[in-house]
Amino acid sequence: MNRRELIKKSLLAGVAAGIPPQLYATALRVPPPIMIKQDFGKNFVWGTATAAYQIEGAWNEDGKGLSVWDHFTHTKPGKIKTRENADVACDFYHRYESDIDLLRSMNVPNFRFSIAWSRVLPNGTGTVNQKGIDFYNRVIDKCLSVGIEPWVTLYHWDLPQALQEKGGWENREVCNWFAEYVELCTKHFGSKVKYWMIFNEPMAFTGLGYMLGVHAPGKYGFKRFLKAAHHTVLCHGIGGRIIRKNVPGAQVGTTFSCSPIDAWKNKPANIRAAKREDVMINRLFIEPVLGMGYPWKDLPALKKIEKYMQPEDAANMAFDFDFIGIQNYFRLVARNLPFVPLIRSVNIDPKKLGNDITAMNWEVYPEGIYRILKQFAAYPGVKKIIVTENGAAFDDEVKDNSVKDEKRVKFIQDYLAQVLRAKNEGVPVNGYFVWSFLDNYEWSEGFRPRFGMVHVDYATQKRTVKDSGLWYKEFLR
Repeated sequence: MNRRELIKKSLLAGVAAGIPPQLYATALRVPPPIMIKQDFGKNFVWGTATAAYQIEGAWNEDGKGLSVWDHFTHTKPGKIKTRENADVACDFYHRYESDIDLLRSMNVPNFRFSIAWSRVLPNGTGTVNQKGIDFYNRVIDKCLSVGIEPWVTLYHWDLPQALQEKGGWENREVCNWFAEYVELCTKHFGSKVKYWMIFNEPMAFTGLGYMLGVHAPGKYGFKRFLKAAHHTVLCHGIGGRIIRKNVPGAQVGTTFSCSPIDAWKNKPANIRAAKREDVMINRLFIEPVLGMGYPWKDLPALKKIEKYMQPEDAANMAFDFDFIGIQNYFRLVARNLPFVPLIRSVNIDPKKLGNDITAMNWEVYPEGIYRILKQFAAYPGVKKIIVTENGAAFDDEVKDNSVKDEKRVKFIQDYLAQVLRAKNEGVPVNGYFVWSFLDNYEWSEGFRPRFGMVHVDYATQKRTVKDSGLWYKEFLR
């Protein structure tokens, strides 16, 4: 037996005995086991993700209508920390060909992007903007021509402003508007797109946009939120059934933002607060979509949503998705606070938790993605999970035509290790998309946070692949 075989045998024996591989490898004076792509299996899906408003620019070109984010950033610039808008953003609308070529050079085989509703239907319904249809056909065709699979998100927060003026997601008529939009997209792109996602993070755009007012359209109030949330749940089923009808063989999913929630110092009152937060953040949308109804038993205030339900809604909310998209960035640690409406809790400042912090003031907590994967896999109706977003923002700088973003490399590696841990324990997780391909417009934070594996100089539009992008390129080779 040669030295390499002896080391391998010793490592395996150590792991079997419960000794952490890193410690055992150190004792043998050899490098610890290295995670490689093949560890995840032959059919595991690898990719990166973007969103239309965050990268496209061309906000009023070629017949595009106003979105709620166009209107919000133009009329309420004070709501944006940097007072910036995404009128130009990454100029993907004009640079999509070179950007997709760059993505291909990074060995990324799957590209998740969204369609801007107001680019294809400027008023949200009615007249179709052919130039918008043509643009997305060109993007899809370009992806396919270089061997990249397109993954389309139908709604990533940019409702047409014309529909918001009629009430937006608070108006039950949005179910008909959304159906028309999905019919249009599947008619024009269904022959070329196999993978579809209905929504991106419904809790985020309904909660931040219709209850807290910090995102577009800037509305406030629990009643507004409940209406918007219920109509969004209904549209999961509406959109899913239209795709099933119009796109034979389609893989249909939707995505949820999720966070494991701990109780501060494990006190009983804080444990109850964590449970209430879990209902709002992790359970409110997935459970009715799975046919379980709204989880108001654990948060009685949610029972008020019944006011906006019609007799057929309970059945129509559910849809049998092919996959569920999980998006995790951080965990939350809850502390009971009775004076806070609805959830009666607040979250502990991440800086007090003892771990690294990103540029978004989010805690780096890799085990969180493992915990949330286990939590969602426990639902009998979840057949397959894709991590449709995961990433981190750091203060990146270009020096000598490179970006040394070691923290992001470590972030991705550590989170991937937890995804692999979940997969090895039987969780049906079958894909991972890094957020994001490019630095982009980060909603109410403006351009300051940089999530991309590719640095964007917004003044010149120069792209520079960061070390994280180079690492991902080699990992995927």
